[in-house]
Amino acid sequence: MQILNDVYTIPQEHLDFCATIGEIAREKIAPRSAEIDEKAEYPWDIRKLLGEQDILGLPFPIEYGGTGTGTLMLNMAVEEIAKVDASCALILMIQELGTLPIQLFGSDELKERFLPKCASGECSPAFALSEPEAGSDPAGMQTTAVRDGDEWVINGTKNWITNLGVADFYICFAVTDRESRRITAFVVEADRPGFSVGKLEHKLGIRASPTGQPIFEDVRVPHENVIGEVGRGLKVALSTLERTRLGAAAQAVGIAQGATDYAIGYARERRQFGKAINEFQGIQFKLADMQIKTAAAREILYKACAMADQGHPQRAQYSSMAKVFCSDTAMDVTVEAVQVLGGYGYVKEYPVERMMRDAKITQIYEGTNEIQRLVIARTLK
Repeated sequence: MQILNDVYTIPQEHLDFCATIGEIAREKIAPRSAEIDEKAEYPWDIRKLLGEQDILGLPFPIEYGGTGTGTLMLNMAVEEIAKVDASCALILMIQELGTLPIQLFGSDELKERFLPKCASGECSPAFALSEPEAGSDPAGMQTTAVRDGDEWVINGTKNWITNLGVADFYICFAVTDRESRRITAFVVEADRPGFSVGKLEHKLGIRASPTGQPIFEDVRVPHENVIGEVGRGLKVALSTLERTRLGAAAQAVGIAQGATDYAIGYARERRQFGKAINEFQGIQFKLADMQIKTAAAREILYKACAMADQGHPQRAQYSSMAKVFCSDTAMDVTVEAVQVLGGYGYVKEYPVERMMRDAKITQIYEGTNEIQRLVIARTLK
C-alpha cells in the first residue's frame, strides 16, 4: 500500500479570502436562507452578490477572468457558503460543473466565448448528462445528435438538471454513434430554437435551485460547439465529475459544520432541569461526535482537493472517498443536530431541519455513494 505524505498547505491569502466569504455568507446570505427555502425561488440577488465579490471567478484561470486559485480554494468557498445555505453554495458549484468540460476539453474558441462571462457571473451554465432512464448508467442514454453538414441536430430529454431555466447554456451529452453507443458533448445555448424548459421538480431540499427536464427538439448547433472529440463524450463527463464531486463533498462539510455550530449554540442557551443542556453528558457526547466527524470529513476533502490540483495519480480514488465520507457525515450530523434541538429541531423556525433536508442530496448527486463505493473498490484490486 502506498503511504501518502501530507500533500497540502493553505496559503494565508486563501485563508483571508475564505474568511471574507464566510463573513459575506453570514451577513448577506444567512438572513435570507429561510425565505429562499420557503419560496423555492432562485436567488438572483445572491448570484449577483457572488459575482460582484469575485466568488464566481473561483473555478476559472486568470486568463479567462478567474482567480486562478485552484480546486482547494474553490471548495473552501463552497463550504463557507453551505454553512448557511446549501442552495446558494450550489450557485458556485454549478459554475464549475457546467464549465469544466469546456476548460478541460473545449477549443480555444469555446473557452473565449463562454468562460469569461461565467467567471464574471454574467452567465450561468448547466450540465445535462442524466436522463429519465439513464441516471447512474450513461450507457442507457437516449438523447441523440445527428450530423447534418456543418451542424448537429439534437433530440432528447434530460432529467435532474440543475439550473434549469436559469442557465444561459447547457453542456448536453448525446449519442452520436448508435451502433457503438458512443456519446459526444455539445454546448447548447438556451436561446436556440427547439430548446425548451420542461418539468421542474418539487424537491425535499436544495429548494431554491431549479432542477428538472431540459427538452431538445431538433435543436441545431454548429460543429464548433462540440466539446473535445466526437464520440469521446463519456471521457468528458467522467473527467469532469471526478473533480466536481469534490464540490458536493465541500457542500456536505459546510452543511455539517453549520448544523454543528447551531446545535452547539443552542445547547449552550437551552435550559432543562435548571441548567444548560450542554452540561448533560448525553448532549456533550453528541456534540463531540458531530465535531469529530465534521473535522475528519474536512481533512479528507482538503487532501482530495489538493491532489486534484496536483494531478496526483490517486486523485480519482480520493475524490470518491471524500464524496462518500463527507456526504454520509452531513446526513449523520444533521440528524443529530435535529435531535439536540428536540421538538424545536423539527420545526421550520430553526434551520437544522432545512440542513437535514439539504444534506440528503449530497449522498445522491454527482454520482451516488453506491457508485462511488464501486469506483473506490475497483482501485483496490
